[in-house]
Amino acid sequence: MVSDCFRQRLVLSTLSGKRVKIPNIRSKDDNPGLRDFEASFIRLLDKVTNGTRIEINQTGTVLFYQPGLLYGGSVEHECNVQRSIGYYLEALLMLAPFVKSPLRAVLKGVTNDPTDPSVDLLKVTAIPLMKKFGIDGDGLEIKVLKRGMAPAGGGEVLFTCPVRRSMKPVQLTEPGKIKRIRGTAFSVRVSPQMSNRIVDSARSILNKFIPDIYIYTDHMKGASSGKSPGFGLTLVAETVNGTFLGAEVVSTPQGQGDPVLPEDLGRNCAKLLLEEVYRGGCVDSTNQSLALLYMTLGQQDVSKSLLGPLSPYTIEFLRHIRDFFQIMFKIEQQKPGEDEQKGGEKVLMTCVGAGYSNISKTIK
Repeated sequence: MVSDCFRQRLVLSTLSGKRVKIPNIRSKDDNPGLRDFEASFIRLLDKVTNGTRIEINQTGTVLFYQPGLLYGGSVEHECNVQRSIGYYLEALLMLAPFVKSPLRAVLKGVTNDPTDPSVDLLKVTAIPLMKKFGIDGDGLEIKVLKRGMAPAGGGEVLFTCPVRRSMKPVQLTEPGKIKRIRGTAFSVRVSPQMSNRIVDSARSILNKFIPDIYIYTDHMKGASSGKSPGFGLTLVAETVNGTFLGAEVVSTPQGQGDPVLPEDLGRNCAKLLLEEVYRGGCVDSTNQSLALLYMTLGQQDVSKSLLGPLSPYTIEFLRHIRDFFQIMFKIEQQKPGEDEQKGGEKVLMTCVGAGYSNISKTIK
């Protein structure tokens, strides 16, 4: 939780231009100070900005961060294998539209692990969400060049994003009914049959609800399969209004805990997707904070978004938005209706954008 809070504050500091001092980083722990993956994250921020000042004390328990200008351009970064590329990519998704020259980032490390959102999940849920805020065009994509499973990594991901002057306000209030389910079952350095077993078990649950299901199998071989064995499944449900709700499960990393059967993994992932559909809303739980940030940075107009129950990560993020941008959200609880809105309790988030404008964007 410390590292999530740390990451949120550094991203918001970079966007708002306000310096931030973070004291007492794990000062009560047996092993105090910054972890390697957090130091790697600071290095990545340093690469996408120009003129950032970073000061860390000798024990690594106090960090002073004075953000520079968001520059972007072509970046290559070796991510620490303690966390997956998703940990770093989530921050880049928040910063990328506001850089000076379009971002082209090559991130190397672990593509799928059990703790962070994987690259596949962000590809199928975050990209469509960004398009709703007016970030579109040919330049927006996340591409998995090589897969790398925990613990050794070896994966490679390309993320490109166009630059925008400002965000358009959105009204995401109607999630709509689920019309189809898509997914990717991947396996690296294990038998290709694993993917098929995952697909069969996931379909055995999902077929009861909807016929339009297609799960691709992705078996990478040789150099593009990374350094560790593993398999996993990413599922995404698409609604008639273009809302994407995602879920994923990855096998236990080699040498950590009990191995998992592909059949169990497929079933678990299908149940997690059903859980996500039950939570509902126009944005899935992984991307709540991304949507709220784009709403905060929008033009000075009202934005609304219907979300499922807020995750602890999102609640913390809302507090940081208040501290850095002085933007407060109006939060209305929506009780599940009799006919349409079945599922969990929803929250309608409303705010007036801060009118944030990308000052560094070059005018051609």
